[in-house]
Amino acid sequence: MRGKIVFLAGLVAALGAGWAGFPYAIYTSRLEPVDFSHKIHADKAGAKCEDCHAFRDDGTFAGIPTLDKCAGCHAAAMGSTAAEKSFIDLYVTPQREPPWASYARQPENVFFSHITHVKLGNVKCESCHGALGASDKLPRYQQDRISGYSRDIWGTAGRPGMTMNDCIACHSHQARQDSCLDCHK
Repeated sequence: MRGKIVFLAGLVAALGAGWAGFPYAIYTSRLEPVDFSHKIHADKAGAKCEDCHAFRDDGTFAGIPTLDKCAGCHAAAMGSTAAEKSFIDLYVTPQREPPWASYARQPENVFFSHITHVKLGNVKCESCHGALGASDKLPRYQQDRISGYSRDIWGTAGRPGMTMNDCIACHSHQARQDSCLDCHK
């Protein structure tokens, strides 16, 4: 009987350690290069998502804004934060693109059209990206060591995920009947 108790205690301890340690083993973690606040840009500057995260002429999503978008307003400091001063000194003045991490890179075999969803489907950015636009700082970027994908794509930090099941659930809710080949190329 004592041996079974020791075994079960060891099993529980091993499972607990694995459960707690697994994210640290599989994910690398880093901060973004600049302490960016979506909230300040939305509230004080009145910026909307599409002001910085625009579509290209062909309708594809341009993704993370390039430095020229930022430099248009931040050639000189507009506020008094250390983050803005650091951004200007490290990136704007030397005209160096910040090495932003992409939280939502899709697998290579998946085609996701932002313009179809945003412009034609009237889907709000918050539906997939959560309240990131109201956040005061960017979340810590975590990348899966095996797949290379961001952990955020699966829905962490209180934001919804962007898995195939999430897409299917949304399409079902909207009564959309789509072919697999609409998204998988």
